[in-house]
Amino acid sequence: MTIDVNNESGRAVDEQSLLDIARYALNRMRIHPLSELSVIVVDAGAMEQLHLQWMDLPGPTDVMSFPMDELRPPVREEEEPPPGLLGDIVLCPEVAERQGADAPTRHSMDEELQLLTVHGVLHLLGYDHEEAAEKAEMFGLQSAILDGWRGERGLTGPSPAPTTTS
Repeated sequence: MTIDVNNESGRAVDEQSLLDIARYALNRMRIHPLSELSVIVVDAGAMEQLHLQWMDLPGPTDVMSFPMDELRPPVREEEEPPPGLLGDIVLCPEVAERQGADAPTRHSMDEELQLLTVHGVLHLLGYDHEEAAEKAEMFGLQSAILDGWRGERGLTGPSPAPTTTS
């Protein structure tokens, strides 16, 4: 699996954890090992421009996903997933830091960026949270992936609760 993390934000972020959790999420969702993903970390100004350009919404947001190929997790265990170019996940550490501090389970910017990376991966795979049933499915998967990743690393305490607005 090829995953590129490019930090253009000017802020120190745990790039290795973003790479690790993206890889974990893609493996957990049974995405082909030859698939490609790009994670870009940008400042609030760049995120605000993207948010306005693509969503016609003012202000920076926490995460945006830009899918390339229409890859989906295999439905049945025996199905072989196709390889492809997943797309780009764009993260904003300034918004992530604020959301982590404001969350009921207060957590760090890096923990919020990990959550947002999983959220972005799920969006690239076609998951959404517009409807209540979709939201329950997506956020349930998001929590399961975060809990599994944290458990494998021996991290204690609850995983960050979903805080994303996108």
